[in-house]
Amino acid sequence: MITTRAAVLSGVNEPLALTTIQVDDPEPHEARIAVSHVGLCHSDLHYKTGTVPIDLPVVLGHEVAGVVEAVGSAVTGLKPGDRVVGALTPSCGRCRNCEAGRPTQCQRVEEVRQRPRPAFQHLDGRRIERLGDLGAFSQHTLMRENALVKLPDDVPSHVGCLLSCCVITGVGAVFRGAEVRPGSTVAVIGCGGVGSAIVQGARLAGASAVIAVDLDDARLRAARKYGATHTVNGGAEDVVAAIREHLGDGVDYSFEAVGSARTAATALAVLRPAGTACLVGIAPDGTDLSLPAADFFFQEKRLIGSYMGSGQAREDILQLARLYRQGRLLLAEMVTEVIPFRDIDDGFAAMRSGDVTRVVVDLHA
Repeated sequence: MITTRAAVLSGVNEPLALTTIQVDDPEPHEARIAVSHVGLCHSDLHYKTGTVPIDLPVVLGHEVAGVVEAVGSAVTGLKPGDRVVGALTPSCGRCRNCEAGRPTQCQRVEEVRQRPRPAFQHLDGRRIERLGDLGAFSQHTLMRENALVKLPDDVPSHVGCLLSCCVITGVGAVFRGAEVRPGSTVAVIGCGGVGSAIVQGARLAGASAVIAVDLDDARLRAARKYGATHTVNGGAEDVVAAIREHLGDGVDYSFEAVGSARTAATALAVLRPAGTACLVGIAPDGTDLSLPAADFFFQEKRLIGSYMGSGQAREDILQLARLYRQGRLLLAEMVTEVIPFRDIDDGFAAMRSGDVTRVVVDLHA
């Protein structure tokens, strides 16, 4: 067991408290990671504000990059000193969904995450929960070997961490979730971190038109850089009418990266007949959708969801890293700011303002 510094959330909407905690020794299939960089994700903000419930006290954070510091007795593919990024969804590899190539829907994930002892504790022995049993807002954490991917030496950690959540979520929704066809048309509603990755995924998939929709003009300008061919400010224009003006009868695929019932309905409305709407944004707990049934029966529209890219994280992260190294996937451009650990709450405030694409925390600055 070691001690380390972590940002602990003890109450809804309270500041994160930088606290010395205890980190358990690795179990046989685990590695202890010295965390270097973590991206701030809107899902972290959901838990921080209580729109999605979580047990307290807790260490949030999941978009993680770091260095292997120690390994358990059964770990064979990693060694101390390896640079790694993490995946939020460890899988068993043996259940029906894992064997069908859908490890993000592993049926035994809760069993996989169980440990005989708490991973994190206060110095007096009180248990501290971890988001996704990861808890990356800590200078050290524990992760299973099958939820870690080696990061190539020429991919910096402050951009590599994005691969573990927002990029694999966004690009994966395009390729694995909706299976966008070359030459098709795409609308992306919400152009923060995940939405920016969806725009890039649509470009990489060969979409002939990519319409970015957001309320912030700066984000819309950035979306052009990532591959958007058209932009629509949803606060100043009728989104459905604007998209039809650009493309006639709507788009073949739409992606919702906000997490609200209103934008989910918009994603369905902007489709042309037989189009596919993919919901990617995490909505607050209890959100229900009210959608016109005629869109499904008479226009044959489809509504699907995509969680963590709907794919195989370890394989997909390596492929995304390769695209970054080729200059085809923009990552550094998505990082608005790298901030020191002590300023983590300021990073969340910036996220709420909408002025950033991704804020990354340097846990050792």
